[in-house]
This record gives sequence, structure tokens and C-alpha cells, in this order.
Amino acid sequence: MGLPLPQMMRIGGYAVRQHLKGGKYPLVLMLEPLLRCNLACAGCGKIDYPDPILNQRLSYEQCMEAIDECGAPAVSIAGGEPLLHRDMPRIVKGFLAKKKFVILCTNALLLKKKIDDYKPDPGFAWSIHLDGDKAMHDHSVCRAGVYEVAYEAIEIAKAKGFRVQINCTVFDGASPERLAGFFDKMQEMGVEITISPGYAYERAPDQEHFLSRQKTRQFFRDLFKRGRGGKAWSFTNSPLFLDFLAGNQTYECTPWSMPLRTVFGWQKPCYLVGEGYVSTFAELMDGTDWSQYGVGKYEKCADCMVHCGFEGTAAADSLRHPLKMLSVSRKGVRTDGPMAPDVSLANQRPAEDVHASHVERELARIRAANPRAGKHVVAAE
Repeated sequence: MGLPLPQMMRIGGYAVRQHLKGGKYPLVLMLEPLLRCNLACAGCGKIDYPDPILNQRLSYEQCMEAIDECGAPAVSIAGGEPLLHRDMPRIVKGFLAKKKFVILCTNALLLKKKIDDYKPDPGFAWSIHLDGDKAMHDHSVCRAGVYEVAYEAIEIAKAKGFRVQINCTVFDGASPERLAGFFDKMQEMGVEITISPGYAYERAPDQEHFLSRQKTRQFFRDLFKRGRGGKAWSFTNSPLFLDFLAGNQTYECTPWSMPLRTVFGWQKPCYLVGEGYVSTFAELMDGTDWSQYGVGKYEKCADCMVHCGFEGTAAADSLRHPLKMLSVSRKGVRTDGPMAPDVSLANQRPAEDVHASHVERELARIRAANPRAGKHVVAAE
């Protein structure tokens, strides 16, 4: 199961045209129209922002401006929990009207209640957060019973004719055998899988359970070995990205391929690392010193192998070497033999702690616009 043909042709045609032009271009707009969430996952930390920031929302108009600015053919809407946003059905319709492929990411706690606000569309997919089987997922999100709610939501969405995928993040201590069994179950349900190792966000309460790069490569070899090189399951990830996870490709990240627009603005340099914010996409692209970021360049990037940084690299490699991509797609990911050399960390610059200054600047901006901000909590719905 892959993208519907019209969406595949539109996204593929866009990538080919941009590749031939040369230069930097986005593939997917990562949109966080709010940061408030109804879960408190140990690997995230976003709900620890002060209430005046958690009460902020990107408007419908700001969301449409973001896709028009960057021109990406697809948008992934996350957060926070996007179903807490009053205007989310209108935002999704607006993107679909612009012929964008829309992926709406949710923890599914509100999906049963709100699903009738949305209609099945070839250009729309639910992406439901599930980090493995019941025990694995409920541990990941720090609340019992969430897996069962998400599983029911998948069944409801599939019965109503929606495209459904899961977003699975892998942390240290995960079992390849159990995760393979979970993927078998998702395959039986006709659900696609987006998989990625976790990233150690600065504000995440738990900093102890993120995979190193070497552990990541070995974990995915062990996982894919249990699924015919990954061919047993339907991934939304590209074949060469999966091959990279298993240590068979040496890639540097492409941070601009999935730019983030959040309530702070456009985040520099990428979806994962917040080193500053600018008001326009042009400022992000032209005003970021990209040479300062990435594995081997910056300490915060040292263990990153996340899809939003490396899928763009894999996509560009597929365009340059289509036969290599087709070979991995046909044969599956290699799970034995020597691994490709990894990027050296010898010359990376040390991490800078800049998060607090961004928060203070945003709070000052909010209070200047509304002196009463922070005194009253705005309802999420």
C-alpha cells in the first residue's frame, strides 16, 4: 500500500522538478498550530511551556500562509495535539483545496469524538501515534489505556473509509521481536507505518532512553530481519531511509526538507532543533547558516537519525541513483554484513543552551500584545 497515484505523481513530479533546478527545497511542511497536549509523554516536554504559550494557536490564515510560503506538496500537522484546535477541520479542508497531501497526526484520544468533522479524501491520512504494542505504547506515553483508545480509533477510521497510518517512535530498550509482532498486527489491519528513532528533545523529562546511532543501526537490522528485510510491512518511509536506519547508507541530514512552522514562527534550523525563529520561510532558508548543523557538526545532532532530517537526503539519493532505490525496494533492507561508515563526531561544535531565551522573548511578545495574557487560561476547545 502506497500513496494514491495522483498524490504520488504530484509529489514525485515536484521533487524531480526541484531536483533539476538545484538548490534547497522543502518536501513536507511540518506544522505545529499549537503546543498544548492532552498527554504528558516523557520523551517530549512540550507541555512544560508556560500557559500563555500553550494557549497560543496559529490561525487558519496563518496555516494557509505557511503552505503558500514554502510551496511543499505535503503537510504534516502535529503539535501538541492538533485535535484540540477548534479550526482543525477547516485547516485540513483548506490544505486539501490547495491540492496538498495532508497527514493529521494525533494521539487519538479525541478521534472518536471528532472523526465526523472530517471526510475521507485520497489526499488525507490520519497518522495515529503508536509506539508498539499495549505495554510498549502506554509506557511511552506515560498513561495506561491509551493504546486501547488508539486501537479502537484505527478500527473506526478504517471502517469509515479513511487512510490510516501509525507513527511509531523507537526508544532505547524496545524489543525488535515485540515490535515486529506489533507490525504484523498493523499489516493485517491494512495500516501503513511511519517509523523513526526518537530524538532527545532538550525539554524532554526523560533523557536516558534515546538510542545512540550505533544502537539504532543494530536495532533496525534486528527488526527488519524479522520482516523479510522490512518487506513484510507497508512503510510510508522511503526504501533508502529504511536502508539508512539499518546502517547500509552514510547520509548527512537535509534539515530544510521538512521545515517547521510553529506558534513561535519558522524554527531554525529544523523540526527537532530550536535555535531561533524567524517570521518568514524566506528568512529561514536564506538566513540560516546550514553549515553549522547536522551530525558531525553540532553536538545536539550527534545521535539523530530521524526521518524529518534524513528522508529528504534519501529522496535526493533516490533521484540520483534510482536503480539503488529499486534494488532495496525489491530485495528489502540488508540485515547482515558490514555497515557503512558513520559520520565522524570529532569536529562537532558543543551544544548551546538557547531554549530559555526563546521562551522569554515569546512571553514578552504575548504580554506586549495582551497585558492580561498569562492571567487567564484559554480553553482548548
